[in-house]
Amino acid sequence: MNLRRYWAILPLTFAALLSGCMTDSKGTTYSSSEARRIQQVSFGTVSELQYVTLEGTEGAVGTVAGAAIGGIAGSSVGGGRGSDIAAILGGVAGGVLGSRAEKQLTTKQGIEMTIRLDSGKYISVVQEVDPKASLQVGDAVKILTQGNTTRVVRMR
Repeated sequence: MNLRRYWAILPLTFAALLSGCMTDSKGTTYSSSEARRIQQVSFGTVSELQYVTLEGTEGAVGTVAGAAIGGIAGSSVGGGRGSDIAAILGGVAGGVLGSRAEKQLTTKQGIEMTIRLDSGKYISVVQEVDPKASLQVGDAVKILTQGNTTRVVRMR
């Protein structure tokens, strides 16, 4: 078994696994299950904007991928029982680091919008920042609500 080959492939495998966990939560992005569903529509004006951090997820993919990589790396250390112990320790350390990496990779910049509805009522919505559809104070917006999901889009 050529360990150099594994060392070259493992980071790419880890990155591919984590990229599958990332989701897009911009106001203009819909999941396929949201298509063809009725949404409640409100209109208003952005009165305040504040940038926030959308915390990343710590899922099983990062933990499992990190543990696998750490276990393989640890198993190449020493021989006999020492190799077994190193594989276990490498797996545990890799799992912790993989979980942290997943959280870091899935953390996104969000924006908290305070909106004055045409009815005079104020609401606040947080969603991922969309650089292609940036909002500013004073922009007229459409607020779309479907179940527990609300998104804000600028009026064209």
